[in-house]
Amino acid sequence: MSKKALIIVDVQNDFCPGGALGVPDGDKIIPIINRIQGDYDLVVATKDWHPANHGSFAASHEGKQVQDIVRLGGLPQILWPVHCVQGTEGAEFVKELDTSHIAKVFEKGTDPEIDSYSGLYDNGHKKATGLSEYLKENGIEEVAIAGLATDYCVKFTAMDARQDGFKTKVILGACRGVNLIPTDVDTAIREMRLAGIEMV
Repeated sequence: MSKKALIIVDVQNDFCPGGALGVPDGDKIIPIINRIQGDYDLVVATKDWHPANHGSFAASHEGKQVQDIVRLGGLPQILWPVHCVQGTEGAEFVKELDTSHIAKVFEKGTDPEIDSYSGLYDNGHKKATGLSEYLKENGIEEVAIAGLATDYCVKFTAMDARQDGFKTKVILGACRGVNLIPTDVDTAIREMRLAGIEMV
C-alpha cells in the first residue's frame, strides 16, 4: 500500500465567512476535514502568512482597488484585501479545525515581492516551501487536498503536487471556491482534471 498524506490548505479565519477574504461557506468544510484526518498516514497543513506590506494587497498600491491586476515578481497579480497577516487573528487556523493530527505547518506568501497560492512553491516557482521534500522524506506517494480555495490555493497546490510526481486527488466536498467570476471553480476543476488530478 502506498503511503498517503492529507494536505489541508489555508483553513484560516480570514478565508472563512466574516474574515477579510471570506470564501462563501468556507466554514462548512471543517467538519468533513476533521472527520477524514484519521484516514491518512500523514497530515500537513498550509497557511497564508503574509507580511503586512505584501505586494498582493491592494492597499500596498496607491490608487489601486481589490481585483485590479498589477505586475508582481514579473507575473500578473490580482490584488486582494489585506489578509492573513503574520501574527494576526485572521492568519490563525479556524478554532473548529482539529489540528491534533497535523504533523507540520508550511507557511507561504512570506515574500512581499511575489505571491504564493501553492503550498509547495511561490507563483514563479522561484522558491520552495519544503512541503514536497517533507512528503518525500516521509515516503508519501499519494496526496489528497482539502481546504480553501478551490480556484486558487487548492488548485495550485494540487497542480504542483502532481508535477512533483505525487498521485494527487482533490476532495471537492472539503473545498470551497472564491468564484470572482462565477465559472472560476468549474474552470479550475477542468484544469486539474486535464493535469491528471483526480476529483473525489
